[in-house]
Amino acid sequence: MKEKLNRSYIAQILDKLLRTPSPTGYTHRIMRLVEDELNALGYEMTYTNKGCGLVTVPGQQGERVIGISAHVDTLGAMVRSIKENGTLKITSLGGFMMSSIENEYCTIHTRDERVYDGTIMTARPSVHVYEDAREYKRDEANMEVRIDELVSSKKDVEALGIRPGDFIAFDPRVQMKENGYVKSRHLDDKASVAALFGLLDLLKRESITPVYTIKLFFSTYEEVGHGSSYIPEDITDLIAVDMGALGDDLSGSDRDVSICAKDSSGPYDYQMTSKMIEHAEKLGIGYAVDIYPRYGSDASAALRGGRDIRAALVGPGVHASHAMERTHMDAIAHTSALLAAYILEPAE
Repeated sequence: MKEKLNRSYIAQILDKLLRTPSPTGYTHRIMRLVEDELNALGYEMTYTNKGCGLVTVPGQQGERVIGISAHVDTLGAMVRSIKENGTLKITSLGGFMMSSIENEYCTIHTRDERVYDGTIMTARPSVHVYEDAREYKRDEANMEVRIDELVSSKKDVEALGIRPGDFIAFDPRVQMKENGYVKSRHLDDKASVAALFGLLDLLKRESITPVYTIKLFFSTYEEVGHGSSYIPEDITDLIAVDMGALGDDLSGSDRDVSICAKDSSGPYDYQMTSKMIEHAEKLGIGYAVDIYPRYGSDASAALRGGRDIRAALVGPGVHASHAMERTHMDAIAHTSALLAAYILEPAE
């Protein structure tokens, strides 16, 4: 199955996704991209009230429906207020270290769709000027956006149409390496979304019909905890496809598929997780089973929302999550292959 995947297509889709701004709450642009790409493959996407996308792939049998989710929303920020000197105070969208966005380029998106460039920095950005520049605490109160426009006052900024509540997207800094590595912000979770496209492309090209009906769910609010708090009522099993955390006490790598046995919401379904491990071994792909105590997923949101479902969590390993992330095309393509194997032989 893994040999039949179109890696070039997966890489192409990933590049498009990464370069499309989608901080959580500002996902209408990327959802249009997702819909257009799905239509090009021959699939139809419908929307939930809060803007999540749903694609149905009919199966051979109808007594079970397997959901597969990945989220298009990313970390980002919002304009909290405009300072008198013409810079912007920010409020974070999602959980990240302020130091990870210091000196990062960004774009400010106004409500009337104007876009301005800027740079995120501390209010004391120069060691040549501020004695405490190195020790200055990196928190929201001390961070600001310098706008690349001719502004020096709050009035100047307001004249640009910038207001509190406007969204701020971080420059992803995408690099697709010839050796298969991908460096970029927001691989969480756009690497997984690309893996879902790889799966859908495979199903269409090879005329594969899954055992049970599949409903793919593209969620838009995962980074703030309620991406899949609603999923279609007929879903009985949910596979959250999200990046695998790497580091101390964890056994995966950014070339492996990560299979999560437990996160902050508790253990995932025993049969589903065991079947994922079995398929990974049969496919001969690199994988790791890990525990993520500081992590939640779309499946966590569905379970906490009271859904009576079985759930599993898998995805490509991503190094330095919520910072300057890196993964490998092996991890993404192998995630697609694992999902394909599972929907052809799901856990009973």
